[in-house]
Amino acid sequence: MLTLPPSVRVYVAAEPADLRKSFDGLSSLVAQRFGADPLCGHLFVFRNRRGDQIRVLFWDRTGYAIFAKKLARGRFYLARDLPKGATHVEVEAAELSLMLEGLDLSQAVRRKRWRPGGRNPDASKQGLIDARGLRIQRAS
Repeated sequence: MLTLPPSVRVYVAAEPADLRKSFDGLSSLVAQRFGADPLCGHLFVFRNRRGDQIRVLFWDRTGYAIFAKKLARGRFYLARDLPKGATHVEVEAAELSLMLEGLDLSQAVRRKRWRPGGRNPDASKQGLIDARGLRIQRAS
């Protein structure tokens, strides 16, 4: 399991990339396809056309680093369907970790979770619900 700080984001390219490219080639792909700064410290993930190889490019304050993996059998799968015309998709570190294990998460079901700062617009209509699913009465 990868342990990344919450400030680090993980972006996966939607289209296959030529993995013969190295540091400069992949960083130019980040600028072109993602429209992002490759020096930002986020992780940028690229797969080859067959889907059996993966490269993760990131900047670690002193230079570029590349993590590479080739599966002996099988393919790397994206955890979700991509929107039409998308150049990349943002995934969580846990999804990347499972993807690096070669697991196909397309049939996995993601349960809703609470996130700080997120506000449910229908919460005032529904009332508050605790972790067990029981209604919480407001004090008047």
